[in-house]
Amino acid sequence: QVQLVESGGGSVQAGGSLRLSCAASGHTYSTYCMAWFRQTPGKEREGVAVIWTVSGSTAYADSVKGRFTISQDNAKTTLDLQMNSLKSEDTAMYYCAAGTGGYCSSPPPPHEYIYWGQGTQVTVSS
Repeated sequence: QVQLVESGGGSVQAGGSLRLSCAASGHTYSTYCMAWFRQTPGKEREGVAVIWTVSGSTAYADSVKGRFTISQDNAKTTLDLQMNSLKSEDTAMYYCAAGTGGYCSSPPPPHEYIYWGQGTQVTVSS
C-alpha cells in the first residue's frame, strides 16, 4: 500500500505561481510512475504530468508544457508540481497518483494508477 497526501493548493491570480506537494508513504519502492492529474466538475480526470521514478524522465500534457514542472526527491517520498504562468483554465482539483506498472504512458491515463491522494484545490482568477 502507498499513501499519498497533497498540499499547496490555493487561490492565485492569472500569471501567478503555485507549488503543489505530495507526500508519499508506505511501499513507495513499488511505484514506477507518479503523476499529477486534475479534474473539474463534469469533466474527466486529466493527466497533466508524469515522472518515471527510476530514471527521473518526465512528460507533460500539451496544455501545461513549458509552464508546469514535475519533480521528485531522491528518496521518492515527495512529488512536487511547480505551476507557473497560471491561467484561469488551470482551475481544478489536483491529485497526485502512483502506479506500479512497468511503463508510464504520456499523457498519463487514470486507469494505470492505483494509489491516489485526496486532492487539493487550485483556483486561478483572471
